[in-house]
Amino acid sequence: MISWEDFNKIDFRAGTIVKCQPFEGVHKPAIKLWVDLGPELGVKKSSAQITNLYIPEELVGKQVICVTNFPPKQIANFISEILVTGFPNKNGFVVLSSVDKPVPNGAKLF
Repeated sequence: MISWEDFNKIDFRAGTIVKCQPFEGVHKPAIKLWVDLGPELGVKKSSAQITNLYIPEELVGKQVICVTNFPPKQIANFISEILVTGFPNKNGFVVLSSVDKPVPNGAKLF
């Protein structure tokens, strides 16, 4: 069990994917994402291994749920600033976490 204070340490935010492209030259296939997290956080970058279910062209405009307070992580020649969350489907492929109705970019999960 974790405390409410522990949960509040994780900064989950909603954001809209505004740009994406295939991540060339990496060991595992991935897509580079740019996510608009609203005026407070701006646009942040992430790398996601989601090529089994998604193509870059269909992702722009999709709202996703992100963890915004992990330290940046270098993946090849790209700095990933946020974690875009998801769940494995029955085949183990990542299905992105999203909201079922639009919310403002940067909205916090509670």
